[in-house]
Parts: sequence; C-alpha cells; structure tokens
Amino acid sequence: MFEWAYSGANKAVPRNVGPECAYFLSYPRQIIETIIVTAACSYILVETYPKLTLPQEKCYVKSDRGGKRLLLILLALLWGMEIGFKFASRTVIYLLNPCHVTTLMQIYLLAAPPSRTVTAVFRIHLNLLNGPLLAFLFPETASRQIPAEAALYWIQHGMMFIIPYYLLRIGGVYNIEPLWDFNWAIVSYCLNLLYHFIILQAIAIPAQVNLNHMICPALLDPFDGAWYRAAAVLHQALLCPLLCKGYCLLAEFCLTKFPPTKVKPQLKDLLQDNMQEESGDKLRD
Repeated sequence: MFEWAYSGANKAVPRNVGPECAYFLSYPRQIIETIIVTAACSYILVETYPKLTLPQEKCYVKSDRGGKRLLLILLALLWGMEIGFKFASRTVIYLLNPCHVTTLMQIYLLAAPPSRTVTAVFRIHLNLLNGPLLAFLFPETASRQIPAEAALYWIQHGMMFIIPYYLLRIGGVYNIEPLWDFNWAIVSYCLNLLYHFIILQAIAIPAQVNLNHMICPALLDPFDGAWYRAAAVLHQALLCPLLCKGYCLLAEFCLTKFPPTKVKPQLKDLLQDNMQEESGDKLRD
C-alpha cells in the first residue's frame, strides 16, 4: 500500500534495506531494548521536565535586517527540493530521518513569531546537532541516486550548523540556558531516543528500511554487533550534550570575543529589562 514511499530505496547498498538488515536483531531483543529505553526515558522526562526554566515573557527587540527571512527562503527551498527528490526516487520514507526533522524545526524557528515556545524549540534543537556532525563524519550518499541529491546532502547538513549560529547572533528568544544546566540536554536526548525507538523503529521494521540505523548497524559502526544500539544510546548520551555545549561556547566566543566576528558584548544582550537572567518561570506555570 505504501510501497511508493520506500520502494526506491537502493538495495545495492549494504545494510540499507531488505531482510538482511530487518532480521539483524531478533524480535525479542528489539522488544526488550524498546521497553527498557521507553521506560527509562519516560521516568527521566517526568523527573526532569519540572526543572526546565525559560525567561519570563517580555517584549523583544527586533534587530534582524532581513537575514533571517533570506535564510528561511533558502532553507524552505532546500527542503522543497529534498521532498521533490524523495518523491521522484520513491524514497519518501527517508524524510523521517532525524536530520530532516531538525531541518523542519529550523524552518519553524525562522518563521515563527517570538514566544517562549520558540525558545524551548531552539534549546531542544541545539541538542540534535549530532545528526549533521555524524553525517559529515560518516557520509551516506550512495542511496541518493539522482545526481543533485548528493550535493543537497552536504548543503542541507551544512545549513543545520549555520542557522543556529545566526539565530544566536540575533538573540532575543534565541537564547540558551546557563552552561552548567543540563536539564534541556537531558529532556532533548530522551525525546530523541523515544522518536527513534517508537516512531522510526515502528516504521523501519515492516518496511525493512534502515531508518537512521535502527534495525541494523552501519558498515563503519565501530560497535557492530548485537549490542550496537545499546552502545549508541550510551555514546550519543555523551556526544549530544557535549556537542551542544561546545557549539554554544564556540558561538559565544565568535560573537562576543573574537575581534573579526564580534558583534555584541554578550549572547543575550538583545533582551530588554532583566531578561539576561535565567531565573525564568517554570515551564509548567
């Protein structure tokens, strides 16, 4: 019924699609791992969510001079091209991969009016930058059979690093929590895991398409074997927050200290009144 969404997946690429990948892990193992991850993430979310804070609702200074609108048009154009390629190659299912979802989040951030929701989405998406990093370190373009698709792969993942830097430059609702506050990182990672183990896995298994390596490991995976998913949960739990904090530190250095790129004295200087303080209301209030 939905073969139009995945029938074009390149079967010549090892561990990309087919029974070899679908049966790499036994069903009991998949079920047990899913139950453990889902239960752990649900518990951590319940415990951590009340600790999340956001700046109080204030009036924001509009300082963008059109760059955000230009980036929105460019990113929407790239996303539209990606959708077109996926329909043309009958691989629409790959639009569910996390990097495409993160791109949609960035389109929302560029288009949405200022609000606390925008700040929350911005902070969450900063913890998803492991996707484009891994895409550059371990590129997978063999499944892209239309020539321009491979070029779009690099451009899209590059834009995923450029856009948060520009949004931090703007400031306002695009602000970050204190360096030693890991509550947003914990919540973001739990949501990321739930998306993988509940949504991606539920679609990947019947379609026998290896969405973000949820049903079998990549050929270059150093943890290749039955425990590859457990290893991924652990090493990504370290990579995601460290990459987010490192990215924010580098952006802060470039925007506030490095003379050639310095544009303001501090990241949150565009917030009025006392919004430079992070003693915001609880999200639940």
